[in-house]
Amino acid sequence: MIKILLVDDHAVVRSGLKMLLNTNPEIEVVGEASEGNEGIKKALKLKPDVVVMDLSMPHGKDGLSATGELKKQMPEVNILILTMHDDEEYLFRAVQAGASGCILKSAPHDELMSAIESVANGNAYLHPAATKRLMEEYLGSLKHGNNDTYSLLSDREKEVLTLIAKGYSNKEIAEQLVISVKTVETHKGNLMEKLQMKTRPELVEFAVKKGLLGYGI
Repeated sequence: MIKILLVDDHAVVRSGLKMLLNTNPEIEVVGEASEGNEGIKKALKLKPDVVVMDLSMPHGKDGLSATGELKKQMPEVNILILTMHDDEEYLFRAVQAGASGCILKSAPHDELMSAIESVANGNAYLHPAATKRLMEEYLGSLKHGNNDTYSLLSDREKEVLTLIAKGYSNKEIAEQLVISVKTVETHKGNLMEKLQMKTRPELVEFAVKKGLLGYGI
C-alpha cells in the first residue's frame, strides 16, 4: 500500500485527486494539507510514502520552499510536484529542491498513477516533454565541457560521501549525522546514482580527487 499526502491550496483539486487515487486498491490517501507549512507538519506526523505537492500555493509556504524544507527533515520521503507550468525553469528548481518527480496537472489519470508508483519505488519521474528538455540541457553541458557531477549532490549527500571516503561505516555515519542507518543508505544510493558509481572504492577515489579529504591526486 502506497500512502499519499496531498498538498494543494484548492479543496476541489484535493477532493478530485483523492477520489481518483482511492480507486487504486494499492494507494491510500492518508492526509491532506492546503499549504506548505501544514504539509510539512502532516508529513512528519503521517510518514507518507509520497507527497503530491502543488507547486503554486499563494497562501503560506509554496511548493518549492516546502519541498526543500521537508527533504531536510525527511530525506527519505518522495515528493511528486504537481504543476500547471510546462516550463523548464520550474522543472529545474523542483529537482534542485529535492523533488523525486514533476507532473503536469493536465496529465492523464493513468500517467499520474504511474508517476506516483515510480517515485514510491525510489525512481525519478518527469513528464516526457520535461525529460526531453533535461536531456538537451545535459548534452549541451557536456558539449561545453561542464560535467561536474559533484554539483548534483545535495549538502547532505556531500557529507555522507566525505564520511564514506574517510572509512566510516553506515552505522557510524548515522551516529555522526544523527540520522537513521536507513537514511544513510538512501543518501548513499542516491549519490552513487548521481555520480554513476557502483562501488565504495570508486567513491573514495572520487572524493580524493575532489579534495574532500584534505588532499587530492
